[in-house]
Amino acid sequence: MSKGNLLSVRGDVRVVDATLRDGGLCNDFFFTDEFVKDLYHANIKAGVDYMEFGYRASKEMFDPEKFGKWKFCNDEDIRAVVGENNSPMKISIMADVGRCDYKNDIRPKNESPVDLIRVATYVNTIPVACDMIEQFHKLGYETSINIMAISKEKTEDIHEALEIFGKTPVDTFYIVDSYGAYYPEQIRRTSQMYLEYADKYNKNVGIHAHDNQSLAFANTIDALQEGVSYLDSTVMGMGRGAGNCRSELLIGFLKNPKYRTEPILDHIEKHMIALKEQGVQWGFDIPYIITGQRNSHPRTAIAFQKAHRKDYKNFRLELLDLD
Repeated sequence: MSKGNLLSVRGDVRVVDATLRDGGLCNDFFFTDEFVKDLYHANIKAGVDYMEFGYRASKEMFDPEKFGKWKFCNDEDIRAVVGENNSPMKISIMADVGRCDYKNDIRPKNESPVDLIRVATYVNTIPVACDMIEQFHKLGYETSINIMAISKEKTEDIHEALEIFGKTPVDTFYIVDSYGAYYPEQIRRTSQMYLEYADKYNKNVGIHAHDNQSLAFANTIDALQEGVSYLDSTVMGMGRGAGNCRSELLIGFLKNPKYRTEPILDHIEKHMIALKEQGVQWGFDIPYIITGQRNSHPRTAIAFQKAHRKDYKNFRLELLDLD
């Protein structure tokens, strides 16, 4: 059953800004301190509920010389921006299964500015993801489970995954359309499936949509109408490949007066246009349409863009040969 309409205000809705985390995949997380501080204050003014600062990646696996600080999200670096975070907005980071040292690099919540840790996993790494959730819960954090690339998974496997995660202390299940392959009808069905398990186990449901087919915003608000409450967005849609649901679209759509678009527009004027002019690439484009339609990872489209190719038909035929 639909929950709300175009004029409704839902008190359970939470907007999650993922600009630094997903956007960091476009520039190896090399954001200036001014950019990050201004984004933090813009999100507060805009009424955003959570701001994700990036990944807590392992420095044993990834060379800190090759990435900006938000690949690693040290508590000290976050605190340099937020201080004691005397605001209603909460702080989030992402911990990627297989790419973080979760037993050594996460302090107890009472020693950290972080409120929420989002665990990113594939279906084949569920046991480790469960262990991470248990660990973070014991340390006092809110948690979510972000099952990636679900458009590639069998429906029965997703059912089984939600059943397993439902028995953990995780707070939120996330629908993640990693390849931007889903259409609104599929998002509605998927939302209903996730909400069924959420109701069974008393969890929230969120959505993280990619914009390969220019549907990230449409899919997000369709999921919202089904009852999904945690909504990811990024400023100007900044994110890997085609990018994500745009914050300026989502916040402008939500009817709750706590949300304001103007601070996001200010950030676009001051910082996002400059990133584009510097050559940082993201956003809806023909190669990403093709990978979205093919339900394939955008890495091939990203390589196509970096090579400054324009032979779109050949690219599509190359993907057909990979099937």
